[in-house]
Amino acid sequence: MAPHHLPVLVFGLLGNVVSFLVYLSPLPTFYTVLKRKSTEGFQSIPYSVALFSAMLTLYYATLKQNALMLITINSIGCVIEAIYLIIYLIYATNTSRIYTLKLVGIFNTSSYVLIVVLTNRLLEGDMRMHVVGWICAIFSVCVFAAPLSIMRLVIRTKSVEYMPFSLSFFLTLCALCWLGYGLAVQDFYIASPNILGFLFGVAQMILYLIYKKKKNEQILPETNSKELALKEAPTPNQLNV
Repeated sequence: MAPHHLPVLVFGLLGNVVSFLVYLSPLPTFYTVLKRKSTEGFQSIPYSVALFSAMLTLYYATLKQNALMLITINSIGCVIEAIYLIIYLIYATNTSRIYTLKLVGIFNTSSYVLIVVLTNRLLEGDMRMHVVGWICAIFSVCVFAAPLSIMRLVIRTKSVEYMPFSLSFFLTLCALCWLGYGLAVQDFYIASPNILGFLFGVAQMILYLIYKKKKNEQILPETNSKELALKEAPTPNQLNV
């Protein structure tokens, strides 16, 4: 194996393993859903976003050469997130089910098909890959901004109840792996968003260490902590695009 291939292999494998573990992180939630046969007010948006991110990154990976590491984890991600959405649709209320079907139809189907069709019809070769790469990078940056609200909540309430350290740690590690992979393969569209993801992850862990021992002197907002965590928690594919 050539020396410059070793970092690609190491970071790619680590990124796949850590991303896979992050994909599995909602399993306790869905165990509860299956046990109680109810989604209990949980939102479907995080899973729809994660599925779209995996689909978009998978499309980008198919336009590149030697992108096996991206193809494997995002293929797995598509399957896992689709299963989550199917379970959600089975046990959701009628209102939530209709909303989720509309979300999947407009966001995960129509938007994705539109991107694929337009980039294939209007662009060719490397230009197509660069445009899709930019779309992936911009989408990832937008999704990475999601933790800002939970970080603001931690600062305002002086409580880390809604920001578990383990999730912040693994998301930071995931971002670091894909940042290393992006640098190793010299892919700006992979590396650049993960710089932001790594910085946000470190910031979250610092906030956790600052506020973990402080008593919450303010009244916490009347919010279902599980629901809020699901709304704000980043998805693994935020960290590999």
